[in-house]
Amino acid sequence: MRQPSLFETPVIPGLSYEEEFVAPDEEAILIAQMNTLPLSPFRFQGWTGKRLTLSLGWTYDFENGRFGPSDPIPSWLAPIKARAARFAGLADADLVQALLIRYDPGAGIGWHRDRPVFDHVVGISLETAAALRFRKRTATGFDRLSIPLAPRSVYHLSGEARHDWEHSIMPQDRGRLSITFRSLSAKGIMLAAAKQ
Repeated sequence: MRQPSLFETPVIPGLSYEEEFVAPDEEAILIAQMNTLPLSPFRFQGWTGKRLTLSLGWTYDFENGRFGPSDPIPSWLAPIKARAARFAGLADADLVQALLIRYDPGAGIGWHRDRPVFDHVVGISLETAAALRFRKRTATGFDRLSIPLAPRSVYHLSGEARHDWEHSIMPQDRGRLSITFRSLSAKGIMLAAAKQ
């Protein structure tokens, strides 16, 4: 049975979260499927990260700043993608990109906002708990907060949480997997149309 949202009123407008979004047996299947895929080290302008990734549907290449089509989202992700879309109040067809990530021990992700070609961000945490940190620049520094991501939980970033705040995940001692679905922004839709 799903747990209620961690917060009745979002701590940041546009941020929603729910625990037990994925059942334990479903989590095991998702992890097994992800472990069969050719995830590769994340690369950013000559730097290689500790996390392993695979973009499906659409990809953004951080080495050259190019956005383009990728291998299609596989059928085994279809049920969880449809549920993620419902959680976010979107149509299933709106979520056109899936980013699969394996965080080995010591891997995290630094402060960032998702690329402007993407709009809604729906993340599913698997295997190990983590903290999703947020910060927003102010006149005197940063506003900061952190929310726990339980294994099998889901979060959705839209509006202010998506566009005005940066987010990050601290490195930790245990491995973790995540699946992130994204919709395209107006800019992304325009660029995607030009590539089809």
